[in-house]
Amino acid sequence: MKKLLVANRGEIAVRIMRAARELGIETVAVCSEADVDALHTRTADHFEIIGPAAANKSYLVIDNVIDAAIRSGADAVHPGYGFLSERAEFAERLAANNLIFVGPSPAAITQMGDKAQAIKAAIAAGVPTIPGSNGPVLGIEDAVIVAARTGYPVAVKASAGGGGRGIRIAGDETELRSVLPVAQAEALSAFGSGEVYLERMIQGAKHIEVQVFGDGENFVHLGERDCSVQRRRQKLIEETPAHGLPGRVREELCAAAVALTAAVRYQGAGTVEFLYEQATGEFFFIEMNTRIQVEHPITEVVTGIDLVAEQLRVAAGEPLSFSQSEISSRGHAIEIRLNAENPDLNFLPSPGTVTSFTMPAGPFVRIDSGFTVGSVVSPYYDSLLAKIIVWGRTRDEALGRARRAIAEIDVQGVNTTADFLNDILQTSEFKSGDYDTTFLETRG
Repeated sequence: MKKLLVANRGEIAVRIMRAARELGIETVAVCSEADVDALHTRTADHFEIIGPAAANKSYLVIDNVIDAAIRSGADAVHPGYGFLSERAEFAERLAANNLIFVGPSPAAITQMGDKAQAIKAAIAAGVPTIPGSNGPVLGIEDAVIVAARTGYPVAVKASAGGGGRGIRIAGDETELRSVLPVAQAEALSAFGSGEVYLERMIQGAKHIEVQVFGDGENFVHLGERDCSVQRRRQKLIEETPAHGLPGRVREELCAAAVALTAAVRYQGAGTVEFLYEQATGEFFFIEMNTRIQVEHPITEVVTGIDLVAEQLRVAAGEPLSFSQSEISSRGHAIEIRLNAENPDLNFLPSPGTVTSFTMPAGPFVRIDSGFTVGSVVSPYYDSLLAKIIVWGRTRDEALGRARRAIAEIDVQGVNTTADFLNDILQTSEFKSGDYDTTFLETRG
């Protein structure tokens, strides 16, 4: 691998380019017409314009990205997260053009990307799954039978969905009969497939995910992350290790994640996500993300392993550079996602030009961002401004450092969620670790 095209933008594109540069790999950025002066474009050794500002005319157009890779002489493509990162067709088309896809096989992407197929694979691997239909429901009467067996409330989920999207909740049969056709129509519109499946709603659950890695022959985990602080099912703050998770549960959860990873002969970085029901001590598989995660840095800082560099090595045909026994975790890490949004206006996106951009610094503070002074926050893309990652020897130390770091943020020109995030860190629930995925909803 000599030249890498990064098929993404923003902080993850910059992050990937830095890892590539450390490995002596030349980098190529792709950008829309709106991103010509963006930080990721300036960070790369070379850039290619792939279309207008709208993502569906640039970053999401497979032909445009492949043409850019061929023009630039790249021999590999890293998709980052979002955009084309979990499109099996993209991986297949790259292979057809003799380009390396930095990620798993198209078969693994397809299997894990279809949630019903993923659940079947988990069951076959002996991984606990949420009681439900274990596959697409055949119609309303089938859904009613499944819900009666599992108990209400139930979640109606798009088989091709993920990331908290494509979900409807039904509290009883009447509601189920009402929401099912709506969920099917939404799934068809958003994901191109109207298939939906049912799961029992897990009450008082934590969202725990396990970072896994494979090279097709060897499979390991790098510990878990607690991603339970969510707003509208979108993660805001993550930490590792998961506070208060019993040692036995941690071992079983990580072992289950590795079992699924091995079952699909996985290559590259992946994340196996679970719901952990605190009242019963049970955990249930929900999905596997076949890409690098937004929150991967907290795993990096507690393990000392560069996950993106490892992705590049494995994609180039090298075996994993570490075994399970060589992986250890030290201390506690927290990641905070700073968005360009206005909390006072129901988190309305806040596009504009950044006129001041001061990020926190100091010992054990890491900033991953795709912005600087003069950068334009576009209405066309995700509102993530920066990720603030802190490490401490203990959770209390990491939490204190996180609060100090947020206080140092000074961004002008756009609204940010800094004060809102600071308020979360100050709550008794977050301080104690006694929170679940409904934490922010129940606080109003």
